[in-house]
Amino acid sequence: MKQQTKDITSPPDLKGHDLGTGPIRQQRPVYVDLLPPCNNDCPAGENIQAWLALAQAGENEAAWQVIMQDNPMPAVMGRVCYHPCEDGCNRTFIDSPVSIHAIERFLGDEALRKNWQVKFDKKPGGKRVLVIGAGPSGLSAAYHLTRLGHRVEVYEAGPVAGGMMHFGIPAYRLPRNMLDQEVRRIEKMGVKIILARKVENVLEEQKAGSFDAVFIAVGAHLSRKIDIPGRDAEKILDAIGFLKQVEQGETPKIGRKVAIYGGGNTAMDAARTAKRMGASEATIIYRRDRKHMTAHDFEAQEAIEEGVKINWLRTIKAMDEDTFTVEVMRLVDGRPVGTGQFETLEADTLILAVGQDTDTGFLKKVPGIGFKEDGTVIVGPDMMTGCEGVFAGGDMVPSERSVTVAIGHGKKAARYIDGFLRGTPYQKPSKHPVVGYERLHLWYKTNAPQKEQAILPVEKRVEGFDEIKAGLSKEEALFESQRCLSCGNCFECDGCYGACPEDAIIKLGPGNGYQYNFDRCTGCAICYEQCPCHAIEMIPEPKNIDL
Repeated sequence: MKQQTKDITSPPDLKGHDLGTGPIRQQRPVYVDLLPPCNNDCPAGENIQAWLALAQAGENEAAWQVIMQDNPMPAVMGRVCYHPCEDGCNRTFIDSPVSIHAIERFLGDEALRKNWQVKFDKKPGGKRVLVIGAGPSGLSAAYHLTRLGHRVEVYEAGPVAGGMMHFGIPAYRLPRNMLDQEVRRIEKMGVKIILARKVENVLEEQKAGSFDAVFIAVGAHLSRKIDIPGRDAEKILDAIGFLKQVEQGETPKIGRKVAIYGGGNTAMDAARTAKRMGASEATIIYRRDRKHMTAHDFEAQEAIEEGVKINWLRTIKAMDEDTFTVEVMRLVDGRPVGTGQFETLEADTLILAVGQDTDTGFLKKVPGIGFKEDGTVIVGPDMMTGCEGVFAGGDMVPSERSVTVAIGHGKKAARYIDGFLRGTPYQKPSKHPVVGYERLHLWYKTNAPQKEQAILPVEKRVEGFDEIKAGLSKEEALFESQRCLSCGNCFECDGCYGACPEDAIIKLGPGNGYQYNFDRCTGCAICYEQCPCHAIEMIPEPKNIDL
């Protein structure tokens, strides 16, 4: 029986180096740190690779602590984030991306189950900051400002904290107990959240509370209106209002057949909620095709699985008592253009999901604050408005609207607010170059596809608002984290150490990496070729160096 070896490292191709490097070394290897695409693509700025490495080692609490340096709500984010980090994952070129969001959810849920507490050292000399709005951006800013040593109060106009996470995301995607627990943890850190406190005059509130700075994050809670000829106001609901009614335990009268106008995530949520509220038919009307819809594809797919119909390339032109006239559209350079062909659809209710606006009227009197044509607030690179000491973020500023982006805004604003208050402006650190798949030297390629999360059968999903997706088990989370390729950063695989023909590499011990003995190194680049994650670069031999 042939003996199997545990060494899966490909032997170096010494034939490719048979000419040697000559009497004088022309190049030398150096260990580098590059930026993995997952880190680069995370709107919240998480150090994903760092906490994945800890999760790989089974150090789950330490991994969670690393997440908490950037994101205060991993149990929430592991559920609602659209995970652009996975879109960039280099593992996609082998089998499938690492399920980063699922591992984050596992760690977030473990923290709540085991009551892990955030470890941080407050900076001395903190000041008072007012945060207006307890949505994802406001809560994130409050959390990070507290970590930075400041005393924070949050004024929230609504009856509960969470903003659109509470009223805009259905419970089947985000169980409220998970959201509530993560909010309470922020409060336990010292953040004071005052509910049912609507701010009408920012500067007066700032003066009355002796706040040294203000962060405004009131979100986009106003549904846009459109003009539909012959419209019956009683038959038309706005999506945000509809979702809010359901969340509050009310039962909106929607009838058997419901039409939803729009193609974003809110339209998908409204349609799926309508099914759960008893509608036999829920039909989305969207003027573009699936390729150009603003909703994430997995949201549309789940909606379709649950029986939601989608009429692509259609726009509503008029409505009668129980019918809608729609025009068939075609795309010209990605823009919908009418064809003059019309259809009639039956519906008892129309739910409008054509976008949201921010109620920024209370800011009109604040000197220096400027606005875009769509009503969003203009901020600088430091998130400060035109009024000194007043910052803004989240859905109310020009940006992509998502929970993840909002949380990133809160962290970013907190750092600039801290710099403003301390008189030492925050300087954003430079980024390392991003390492793409083409730069990896993988001598191993295992077929280990992503662990899929279990999902409720369709017939069970539409019966109520129970969470439809299960989390990973401890074993599954460990397996999934071990699929990470550690792109751009050494994980001490010993590939370079074992391949070096000159024994020029010195091991420094676990966690400390390696160093070169340049008295032995010939610059042959075998170590570079053997490094799977591109943590080694070859550079020209320095001139006039004392070797």
